[in-house]
Amino acid sequence: MDAGVRAAVSLAASHGLRCSDPLVLKHGSNVLVHLHPAPVVARIAARTALIRPSVISHFTRDLSVSSFLAGRGVPVVTPSDELPAGPHVVDGFVLSFSTYVAHEPGVRLSREDVLKLLPDLHAELRLYEGELPLRGPLDDIDNILGYLDRLGVPDLGRFRTWRDSLNWPEHHNDVQPLHGDSHAGNLLVTPSGPVWNDFEDTWRGPVAWDLACVGIEEAAQRTVEIYGGGAASSDVEFHTETRRMFGTLWDVLVQWS
Repeated sequence: MDAGVRAAVSLAASHGLRCSDPLVLKHGSNVLVHLHPAPVVARIAARTALIRPSVISHFTRDLSVSSFLAGRGVPVVTPSDELPAGPHVVDGFVLSFSTYVAHEPGVRLSREDVLKLLPDLHAELRLYEGELPLRGPLDDIDNILGYLDRLGVPDLGRFRTWRDSLNWPEHHNDVQPLHGDSHAGNLLVTPSGPVWNDFEDTWRGPVAWDLACVGIEEAAQRTVEIYGGGAASSDVEFHTETRRMFGTLWDVLVQWS
């Protein structure tokens, strides 16, 4: 059993929750583990812990935003009520606990369906009054570059040039709380409908960022039309390029970590 999974199982046991068959649901930026047979999922920081000095605040944000949205009747994965949700630090691992939601693994909504769901989510997120970061993905980009530089990874100059060429504005206009990583993989398909998940990347920015996160098969203008307006197609194109750079840089991180 992975050390992070052992830490989660051990902490759960200390609160009287027994897990006889931990099932890893995902092993990527974080590790998600169903503490079977309990209806609890442990989220354990993995690569996010390498490049986010404030990874605890990201986990705190996920729990806070999802709890708020659940109180508003939005279908979201909620913090666990089987034991303290956290975040916790155990044996050097940052982790939290959420409620397990039965869903169809590997089944994803279409990009168009995700875009149609976003306006209602954004309307509810606008009411969230908790503190949120203002630089969003730029913090991750700078942190990844710093981490890779410390590892001695070559040819990082092209990413710094790419980053600088984007001319990311110091301040965005028309900002609001966003999902932050609103692709189809963060929507669980359940018998009762789609359920939003993973709010650790929530930040205060333009809705065009969330539209870019969905992914664009059509032209940016068509993406805005499906969403229902509220963003300029040029802004969606701009943030799509940022998203592309972030994804490419993340691939380098995966290779070196």
